[in-house]
Amino acid sequence: MTVLAVWAGIGLSAVWLPSAVLLWQAVGALLLGAAATDLFLLRRLPSPRLARRMNRTLPQGVWSQVELRFANPSPYPLRLEVHDLHPAEFGVSGLPQTLRLAAKVRASLKYRLRPATRGDFLMPGCDLLLRSPLGLWQQRRTLGLQVQLRVFPNFAEISHYTLLAANDQLAQVGVRRLQRRGIGAEFHQLREYRRGDSLRQIDWKATSRMRKLISREYQDERDQRLVFLLDCGRRMRHQDAGRGHLDEALNALLLLAYVAVRQGDAVGLMTYGGPKRWLAPRKEPATVSRMLETIYDLQPSMEAADPLSAGQELLRALPRRALVVIITNSRDEDQAGLEQTAALLRRRHLVVIADLRESALDETLDAPIQDLRGALRFHAVNDWLARRRRHQERLQHLGVHVLDLLPAQLPVALVNRYFAIKRAGSL
Repeated sequence: MTVLAVWAGIGLSAVWLPSAVLLWQAVGALLLGAAATDLFLLRRLPSPRLARRMNRTLPQGVWSQVELRFANPSPYPLRLEVHDLHPAEFGVSGLPQTLRLAAKVRASLKYRLRPATRGDFLMPGCDLLLRSPLGLWQQRRTLGLQVQLRVFPNFAEISHYTLLAANDQLAQVGVRRLQRRGIGAEFHQLREYRRGDSLRQIDWKATSRMRKLISREYQDERDQRLVFLLDCGRRMRHQDAGRGHLDEALNALLLLAYVAVRQGDAVGLMTYGGPKRWLAPRKEPATVSRMLETIYDLQPSMEAADPLSAGQELLRALPRRALVVIITNSRDEDQAGLEQTAALLRRRHLVVIADLRESALDETLDAPIQDLRGALRFHAVNDWLARRRRHQERLQHLGVHVLDLLPAQLPVALVNRYFAIKRAGSL
């Protein structure tokens, strides 16, 4: 820019000094030659070699690091502006970046990506803005470096729960282990008497043999079945605090699946109201991984979910008794179908319905009433919640376990209800 300003100054001075015209033309010719040479050198510059290091399986909503490694094969230094072609749905931090590569050297840069939604995504390559040696020209080049990414539910959150479950520390997040009633429990082992053991637990033969009190220890029944019936319809598109209801449901589902497999139960899955997925109940350790592969790309559809058709299909696919957990978000017009589904499944299975509601409803009830509009809103929400409670009472009269809760409360509430059912021997 300085050289151009000097050249322009010489051209202006030529208005008063005719002898400066030749100087202006000579400088212009030199500049034109330099620009042409600079453009020629830019086009001859080889593109740097590029490698991308990152995980191809990413957790939803979590920042993940990406490293771009460059190698300059030419004997000339390279000046680059780098922008990696990440999916448009992802958040990004640290792009674009400027990089200077000396001749025959390697360098790297790092940035972060945060996937907002689950599913399959493509990173087609990397965009480079290459500057000429004199800095007079820029050329955009795209390096093909195609990578297929898979975004899974936030397994970092799930692993927190599963780690606690592995160490029997789920009580730290609100999961309660209820006392077993003694019905439907299987004998596990003999151990020394502990304070609080009932007299019925004492094994008198072992006590007389060991000359100290010995108790029988029981474990919950194993080899039972747990099947999720997951609503993927339009109701599950709602979001609370930036998180979709279906996302929260998948996290809770995976947590309970992990816990149930550790308890020795078989776990399966059926979806309705959108993409159709069916996973028959299995209890091997790979069940949770197989389930994650089945559901990671599920997205809520625009369809109106039909729980009755789904219940009929599940009844045909699941002849043996199981604990069926229906996860949905219902409205008044959905209640008739939900009650029919519960009555149908209740003939053979034990049914739990986790009915999600939006946090905006609770916030409306908690907000101070300051005007007529606020009062009308308060009474409308109160009336709707009262109708919702009446529908849930009818479900309970059918013998169905009902959970009415916010999406964030779902993981711990489902595990608590599962343990309560196991301890009570209801299944």
